[in-house]
Amino acid sequence: MICRETPLTFDCQGETLIGILHEAPAVSRRGVLIVVGGPQYRAGSHRQFVLLARTLASAGLPTLRFDYRGMGDSTGPFRGFEHINDDIAAAIDAFRAHLPYVEEVVIWGLCDAASAALFYAHRDPRIRGLILVNPWARTASGEAKTYLKHYYTARLLERDFWRKLASGRFDVRESLRSLKDMLRRAALGRATRLGGGDHSNTIEDCDGRPLPERMAEGMRRFAGPVLLIMSGNDFTAREFDEATGKSTVWRDLLASSRIERRDLDEADHTFSRRAWLDQVGAWSIDWLQNLDDLPLGQ
Repeated sequence: MICRETPLTFDCQGETLIGILHEAPAVSRRGVLIVVGGPQYRAGSHRQFVLLARTLASAGLPTLRFDYRGMGDSTGPFRGFEHINDDIAAAIDAFRAHLPYVEEVVIWGLCDAASAALFYAHRDPRIRGLILVNPWARTASGEAKTYLKHYYTARLLERDFWRKLASGRFDVRESLRSLKDMLRRAALGRATRLGGGDHSNTIEDCDGRPLPERMAEGMRRFAGPVLLIMSGNDFTAREFDEATGKSTVWRDLLASSRIERRDLDEADHTFSRRAWLDQVGAWSIDWLQNLDDLPLGQ
């Protein structure tokens, strides 16, 4: 089913944000706001957000995807996921201005957009639920421990590793240096800036709390239902599991009946195969259509 798609422009603190509104075939009081993480722009890797929005709209759920300030075609400086509360609020305002019958919104967020959703949701009574996909919960020690546990162990089991070692093509000195650095970071657990150019935010805020603790506070303060979707072949998902598995607060939160988890064992971070994305879409639709029957928090 082909649904109407309308480009929107709307204001946020004097800057112009760009979005695409996917209208559903019939009136729905519930809409979905796709908050883009990464950093990425509104189409997403391999057009995943375009395809997801069309799937949701065809199932009767109007959906808006947009670029927050400094990303894609929206104006202004890049702020990073920890500072987009105003952008999310502006997007919801524009969503409801164009479709006044939309009374409540579910935020769908991948990676650091899932983290941003946790920071925002409890502040806005219009948010009915959250779909959090491979949430970004990085700390310096958490990243190091995840790589030590999942990457280095896996490498020792790969034939290619032993072939390179036997042929002399393996840089032992560089690998030992990298391993030593990982062990140091795992032991110290100190906050650093995220590397690689993919994220520009520090992993601790001004009062020194690690990112997973601040995310837990957001989850605790939001009383609505939450769907957690996790990839099996993804370091970001494994870092989240490592961080939350060692936290009593997180373990209690995730044990709540209002939080449902689905795992897609073979999938990568962005669900790059169509079958994986279709499964995520199906899980999202099923959960959204049964949202009224799901329990709330205290």
